[in-house]
Amino acid sequence: MKALICNDDGITASGILAAKKAVDDLCDTYVVAPETQQSGIGHALTLYEPLRVNEYTLKDGSKGYGVSGTPTDAVTIGLFEILDEKPDIMISGINTGYNIGQAELTTSGTLGAALEAASFNIPTIAISLEVTRDDVKFENGAVEIDFDFAGKMLNKIAKIILKKGLPDGIDLLNVNIPANPINEEFEVVKLGKRMYLPVIDTRMDPRGKPYYWIGGEPYESDSPGTDGYELRKAQKTTVTPLKIDLTGDMSLLKEWLI
Repeated sequence: MKALICNDDGITASGILAAKKAVDDLCDTYVVAPETQQSGIGHALTLYEPLRVNEYTLKDGSKGYGVSGTPTDAVTIGLFEILDEKPDIMISGINTGYNIGQAELTTSGTLGAALEAASFNIPTIAISLEVTRDDVKFENGAVEIDFDFAGKMLNKIAKIILKKGLPDGIDLLNVNIPANPINEEFEVVKLGKRMYLPVIDTRMDPRGKPYYWIGGEPYESDSPGTDGYELRKAQKTTVTPLKIDLTGDMSLLKEWLI
């Protein structure tokens, strides 16, 4: 069996090596990821400039491939250039920082890579780890974070997927690991409303013209049963089943158009 592993934190990130380590005993692993930090890039695909692929020696001595583009670019190169056949599973992560809620889900590079793989009917896991330090979320390279528990949970769920596949009607799983887990169980949850409430920081450049930093404050109004509440309040490992098909209720639209 084969696993394609990607992320949005970059080929040298600690989380992608932790993901590889987590499933090394289950299948042959192929690590293909962006060369640099790509958080927030979503499902973007590079169309107007060439891509380069460089071989890397990962910290465990194995080989990885760094792509000079987005997570989606890396998945595309991995599937159609590096691997000689479709992998049995795709893993995106382990991301530094959680990925929850409806509003920001498609802005996540972690989910962007996962959605690309899932669109080719590959059973896919997007996995992220809650961190308590904001300064490490967007680091380009290795970070001093303990990924052991996240790796254990990834191994557990990957083992199930490799044995059973995903249930009908589910294209991928969004898994979020709490910083201080209370147990080793999975809590199946729905998406909450948001991950952050936008905060715009307006500053002035030396010529007196404004410029802007987009940031955010954690959204705190999710209710029990949602990913945001169960992860952050209850400290449970959450799993949300996702579908690529975003089609709404067509019958309601037909009635509305009359």
